[in-house]
Amino acid sequence: MYIHMHDVAEAIHPYIVYRCRHSVEFSLQTAWILSAFSADVLKPNWKNSQGIKLKNMILNEELRPKVDKKAGNLPSPTLPHALHPLTVTTPVKKTHCRSKSDATGIYSKMPHSQTTGNLQKSNTGDLSTGRAFDSGCICVQSSEGIVNDLTGKETVCHCGAPRLKPELEFVNALMNIGSRLQQLPTKELRTSRLIAELAMLNLNLPARVWLPFGTNSHHHIVRIPHTQAIVLNSKEKAPYLLYVEVLEVENVYSSHVPSKRLENTLRFTKSEEDLTTCYVRSNGSPHPEFSLYGGSEFDDAECWSQEDDEILQFAVKTRSVDTLSQFSVDSTTSADSKEPVYIAAGDIRKRLSEHFTAPKSKFERDPEDPSAAALKEPWEEKVKRIRDASPYGQLPNWKLLSVIIKCGDDLRQELLVYQVLKVLKNIWDQEHVPLWIEPYHILATSNNSGMIQPVDNTVSIHQIKKHSKKSLKEYFIQEFGEVNSEGFLTAQKNFVQSCAGYCLVCYLMQVKDRHNGNILLDSDGHIIHIDFGFILSTSPGKNLGFENSPFKLTHEFAEVMGGLESDMFEYFKILILQGISGIKKTHGQNHTNSRDYANRFRFALFWEWYEHNSPAQGTVPSKPNIGAASAVCGSTR
Repeated sequence: MYIHMHDVAEAIHPYIVYRCRHSVEFSLQTAWILSAFSADVLKPNWKNSQGIKLKNMILNEELRPKVDKKAGNLPSPTLPHALHPLTVTTPVKKTHCRSKSDATGIYSKMPHSQTTGNLQKSNTGDLSTGRAFDSGCICVQSSEGIVNDLTGKETVCHCGAPRLKPELEFVNALMNIGSRLQQLPTKELRTSRLIAELAMLNLNLPARVWLPFGTNSHHHIVRIPHTQAIVLNSKEKAPYLLYVEVLEVENVYSSHVPSKRLENTLRFTKSEEDLTTCYVRSNGSPHPEFSLYGGSEFDDAECWSQEDDEILQFAVKTRSVDTLSQFSVDSTTSADSKEPVYIAAGDIRKRLSEHFTAPKSKFERDPEDPSAAALKEPWEEKVKRIRDASPYGQLPNWKLLSVIIKCGDDLRQELLVYQVLKVLKNIWDQEHVPLWIEPYHILATSNNSGMIQPVDNTVSIHQIKKHSKKSLKEYFIQEFGEVNSEGFLTAQKNFVQSCAGYCLVCYLMQVKDRHNGNILLDSDGHIIHIDFGFILSTSPGKNLGFENSPFKLTHEFAEVMGGLESDMFEYFKILILQGISGIKKTHGQNHTNSRDYANRFRFALFWEWYEHNSPAQGTVPSKPNIGAASAVCGSTR
């Protein structure tokens, strides 16, 4: 509406400018959505160019908060005096002054914002410098910033450093990786290239950047575990899933960014040695005393005892000889005990047989589909595994997030469906209809790129059938128990409620391309539909209309419900009727507004169609015809 309706733009422009001046996150979201929807403006004029102008104002840092110039005059204890934004006062009494070169004189007369701007221009965006996402702001490191950090106050930037550029460069770096991955032919090459690109990106972290979607964006990204990234299944595009380690903060703009921590590559230490007993202070303090350079009393033999040699010899011996019946020493046995615990061979055979016959909770890794095994892993186990290997994992505010990067795909339709899903979810919650849908966050950064929030603990039905070699009902029995068990009945109820909810979504939005790869199943039995690229009468195959079904309800789905004559299938039909009744009730309350917006939308589509198909440039119809628009674009019911 802001882009295509000039009168609406004039009304809400002051509000948008005010929000952009006081919120970096709102500025970024506005710039991205304007970039995505202004790309369709083929002929900018005074009526539809306000979106492009506002986007340029935001990206050029013209909408900054008005800062009191008197604030921030405390010198920094950590920065050189030459780099601090203080105005140098000339002495009243003339004294001898050392001659300066031309370069020194120019630098001393140059204001701080200009010098930092030049430094920022050379570093920001260059991943090889290690400071690609550094804005160059020194206000947080100043004395005022340190005092505010200790007292819990917010530090406002006075030095003129760019507010939006670090986050924009971070998002652009992720999108550029996806664009380069599309040029590689095989998934193996794409995966190896992705790991290398993310390792280079890791050199510039931690930084004052964050994932710009979701309810909790108050965090700093400190590390990307690049080896855990996955290239998702796609023939032409190269979407990829990555995990991000963040530290939650109170204020993402003024909180201190942690220093970089190197990964611990040393994995082997003495298992039963307390290093705190190696040195004790001479004053009798119980706290240990360590030295970077060993003293003269240091004896290397103390760090490797005869007991460790015996352990290594025993390990080498057990590798060459089949000694399963004499497996290992009990972990609860003390270090002085040398007696091994004997385990009967029959118990070991029983455990092995139970292990191989037990149902597998994880998929085996497939080179053609590496994402299946990774997505099947429970989220809690993944978080624990990555946290144990992270140098930041011991911090209490550590958290793991995930994001899908898509390049070459138009996510504006996905954004529309996300908004519709949120509206439907609110309606059904208000009407107390037990339908279940899961709106996941969408961020369209342009007309052909964006970010998607992954749904945790899910795997596609295609991957289930490919790796388990079972029907959907057999897979439910394997995962949740027998048909009459409590776990199966709970999962079955969740399946019915979610299936009914997404059937209504597909019916209302005319969603097509509903193959098994676009339907997920979570760990509780819910199904989640993804990839809404074909909606509102558009379909694969150049809109030839091969898909006539209003929604997808296969025989396998009905089998999970218990069959067409079962009580759960009757419950499914009742939920469909209750969902439609709730939507109709809410729609009746806003009937006038809905009709008005429909007429406006129909006319906008007609006008766009007319501009593209006009026989002579510059000719316009004398009178807008809403009926013609309805005939071209289709009537709405």
